[in-house]
Amino acid sequence: QVHVVESGGGLVQAGGSLRLSCVASGNTFIINVMAWYRQAPENQRELVAGITRDGSTKYADSVKGRFTISRDNAKNTLYLQMNSLKPEDTAVYSCQFGLFRGQGTQVTVSS
Repeated sequence: QVHVVESGGGLVQAGGSLRLSCVASGNTFIINVMAWYRQAPENQRELVAGITRDGSTKYADSVKGRFTISRDNAKNTLYLQMNSLKPEDTAVYSCQFGLFRGQGTQVTVSS
């Protein structure tokens, strides 16, 4: 079992930055892929960015060049650096370690 907790969300003006963190506890050594997802009201949950244990990354087209995903395997921590935020980035962001997902953290970008 893996327990996942996100932090770092909040309210920011358009053009601003936020850094999300996600800490996992449990048997994380077996997990190769970690990812950030988001879901805005009345929208489907979408993949924002993913990263493998060896550092390979993938981004949604809408965030390429603005968001950076990274991980610290020793600390079982996943990060999402979000720059040049837009109002359309407003959503609940959740991280996922393998099949285990956190509760999410709200990100609100005002125009």
